[in-house]
Amino acid sequence: MKYKLLLLLLIVSSAGFSQTDKKLTAKLQDVIKGFNGQAGIYVQNLKTGKTATINADTLFPTASMIKVSIQCGLMDKIEKGEIQYNQKLVYRDSLLYKGEDILGSFKDGDTIEVSKVALLMITMSDNTASLWLQKLVGTDYINNWLDINGFKVMRDNSRATGRDVMHKRYGWGVTTPYEMCRLFTMIRDGKAVSPAASQRMYRNMGRIFWDDKAISQIPPYVQTASKQGALDESKSETVLVNAPHGDYVFSIITNNNKDQRWTEDNEADVLIRKVSALLWHYFEPKSDWKPADGIDKFMKDE
Repeated sequence: MKYKLLLLLLIVSSAGFSQTDKKLTAKLQDVIKGFNGQAGIYVQNLKTGKTATINADTLFPTASMIKVSIQCGLMDKIEKGEIQYNQKLVYRDSLLYKGEDILGSFKDGDTIEVSKVALLMITMSDNTASLWLQKLVGTDYINNWLDINGFKVMRDNSRATGRDVMHKRYGWGVTTPYEMCRLFTMIRDGKAVSPAASQRMYRNMGRIFWDDKAISQIPPYVQTASKQGALDESKSETVLVNAPHGDYVFSIITNNNKDQRWTEDNEADVLIRKVSALLWHYFEPKSDWKPADGIDKFMKDE
């Protein structure tokens, strides 16, 4: 009996060990070498299960990537019948988050459907839309959904009970590269809220306006679901790629960045593009696709 138990443990241990893609891990380590900041990466080939990780369980700011969690909380309430997806909301000036968001240009008293606010939150990363939905759903409700679905650290810190310290340290949200990928994979697999809600979320996440970083390194004819995050000191992106030879998901999050410029050539954004390009050609080695010459002038989103 003891011998069989020992053999079983060895088999499980060996299987777990074989899941690590050492070759890809080495390539990623080489890419981030010399980066002036902290970088965390999690990659999983969803066909083979193999992973490559660098600081994948380290806490990082989510910035706008937390909006995927807000979307999950919203869909959960819609699934329960507490909110309708086509329900009309009345915009008030008190909701404005100063910036250049589309929803911020609304006039007090204007109406808009929940569906369009949700689309703006994900596609345009509209902060006014995001805070409006966060208020509608409730931050504690969102965090409870994350908790009961097994997320140990990913949390929305904004207007959340007992999270003042975490809010001060990480801002709007906190996560790890691994947990970001786990959430995306749940949505892709139809396991976030419900199969129907997951499909709705996946469609929204496939309509991203901010496609000048990781997505720019993936052919436009390949479907991706993604969300980006950006602060002065932290740039991040999580992407699930429906690649021809098997889906893969990755999250790269940076923090304490020395280069805090908001330009397309800032060090973190360049790193995100390099990682995405590496992964595309690693998982699709026969692909000779690359961004077209002159594409830069069509990638100036702001």
